Amino acid sequence: MAHVESPGRQKVRDAMDSAVNDLGAPSVVVQVRDENGTWFGSAGLADTVTGARRVPGEQLHTGSISKAYTAATVLRLEAEGRLGIEDTVDHWLPGAMAENGYDGTKVTIRHLLSNTSGLFSTGMAVEAQRRYSIRSAFAEHRFDVHRPEDALKLALSQPPVHRPGEAFWYSNGGFAFAAAIVEKVTGNSFESEVDRTVVRPLGLAHTFARHREETGYRGRHPRAYSKVFLKEGVRPEDVTPDNWPSMMEDPDLAPLDTTEFNSSWGWGAANVVAPLDELIVFFDAMITGSLLPADQHRRMWTTVSTEGAHWLANTRYGLGLYELTLSNGLKLRGGTGQSVGTCTFVMGTTDGRHTLAVHTNNDWLSFPVLDKVIEAEFGASGFSLDL
Repeated sequence: MAHVESPGRQKVRDAMDSAVNDLGAPSVVVQVRDENGTWFGSAGLADTVTGARRVPGEQLHTGSISKAYTAATVLRLEAEGRLGIEDTVDHWLPGAMAENGYDGTKVTIRHLLSNTSGLFSTGMAVEAQRRYSIRSAFAEHRFDVHRPEDALKLALSQPPVHRPGEAFWYSNGGFAFAAAIVEKVTGNSFESEVDRTVVRPLGLAHTFARHREETGYRGRHPRAYSKVFLKEGVRPEDVTPDNWPSMMEDPDLAPLDTTEFNSSWGWGAANVVAPLDELIVFFDAMITGSLLPADQHRRMWTTVSTEGAHWLANTRYGLGLYELTLSNGLKLRGGTGQSVGTCTFVMGTTDGRHTLAVHTNNDWLSFPVLDKVIEAEFGASGFSLDL
């Protein structure tokens, strides 16, 4: 495929060049849809070994953006009369949450999808950290296959952080339970239901939820590069909020190519693959309500505060996606997904007329890169961590 660049948007192009030349990102790619049509630009390399450039249509591992697809699937099932988001976990999965202080009779599907279930941050589970947070361990475990029951067990491996519905706390585990409920309700695989309820209705020919054994892509894609690892020999359980900087490996180490790996540990939360143009189509549908009936669209955007949850500042979370208020007061709606060596951002104005999609194939500079591009496109900064 020939390298394609759109003319104009010099501020965005400067931001991309700065992300690569000044910050050191391997690459960044941007796609914008507004009243003038579609704009595409890139900087850096899709593959630092071969020198391949970034091109439109590349498939991307979208990380936590997958949560929005899970929420849309559940809400479509509600619209079909198959379930209700106020149904409890126990209603569909009796006893599945009855351990380690959790009570499935009190946690609803809405709690799962809004990160208000009380489930702890699954990515911080000791077992997950032991497998993936150290280079040598990642190399050993990157192709491990996780069954649905493994994902549910991991989600319950630490006690609740609060009572159901009491507050927001970001947790992949809630979306694993949501995926399990989808399978119980329909009798079909979760991945096939994402395809039936979301992918096919929107005509997303190159979007799919990875099946459990899949480790890669079904089309052209950039390489992914990671440098966010603990030092060799560090025990993850010894890392604290105070000592973690001293526990990280030398930032001057070369990045690790993490392109092919099995993401089944993120079942329901981090396993959708899609190109930027189809991500824009999906999020435009989520923003404007063109996929979901009015009742379900309203539920999706009934948001809760994320303040004090050690997450992204200036945000409110809906069902699987969130609203971000920029420093100039502009509100955007969409999602962000970071995984090992990759970060994707798609957000648009609330009227659905202006949508920005960004991808960078690294995980150590991702949010500074995103903020540069957001400010260039919308004239205001967006991201900071609420710590």
